[in-house]
Amino acid sequence: MNADVPSKATQAPLPRHVAIIMDGNGRWADRRRLPRFAGHKAGVETVKGVVRVCGEKGIEALTLFAFSSENWRRPEEEVGLLMGLFMTALEQQVRKLHEHNIRLRVIGDRSAFSSMLQERIEAAESLTHANTGLNLVVAANYGGRWDMTQAARTIAARVHSGELDPAQVTPELVNSLLSLSDLPEPDLFIRTGGEKRVSNFLLWQLAYTELYFTDTLWPDFDRIAFEGALASFATRQRRFGRTGEQIATAQSV
Repeated sequence: MNADVPSKATQAPLPRHVAIIMDGNGRWADRRRLPRFAGHKAGVETVKGVVRVCGEKGIEALTLFAFSSENWRRPEEEVGLLMGLFMTALEQQVRKLHEHNIRLRVIGDRSAFSSMLQERIEAAESLTHANTGLNLVVAANYGGRWDMTQAARTIAARVHSGELDPAQVTPELVNSLLSLSDLPEPDLFIRTGGEKRVSNFLLWQLAYTELYFTDTLWPDFDRIAFEGALASFATRQRRFGRTGEQIATAQSV
């Protein structure tokens, strides 16, 4: 074996699923005395780079918080520009994603989007549905509370109809009714831009996720910055309620 190439046994552990709040586009633009929209456009380029790294490293899923249900409170002009940018990205990038065997999904309440945008989303998902590479998930008009509320409504309707007994409501059932139920829960959560909160993002799914916060603004979150987050993850001991000694013993067997 080539001594310069680490074996799989010695390679640093990688997350199967990375979830990111892409924060700092507006401040990036402000610092350069550019329109805030310029920061959002620069952020799209960063997305391309992070997707590329995930594909190269064999990461199974990447979920990006693109537009929260609270973001409608932003200035109307900025919201309109963001919707336009979303439309443009779908037009220009989906074919490339498909060529690289990437499956694209959008989670969130689509009813607030224009009919044209909804059609583009459906077409992109349909085109890439059978792809077996990276699962790229875009959370748009999404909120963790919305996600859990949808699950609760489904459960309530089943109980009301007699299809389900309340005693049958389990965490596993709730999880099966949430967005991303078919993917592993995020192993690593990253938030750029300096804020240290999860902002209503994947509230259920982040229960045991390793959290990583960085002051780097999203447009500056390049390959080196992303690999720094992955390196931090590799140092974490994930115990899931067990003790460090139990983990060490299990690993030595």
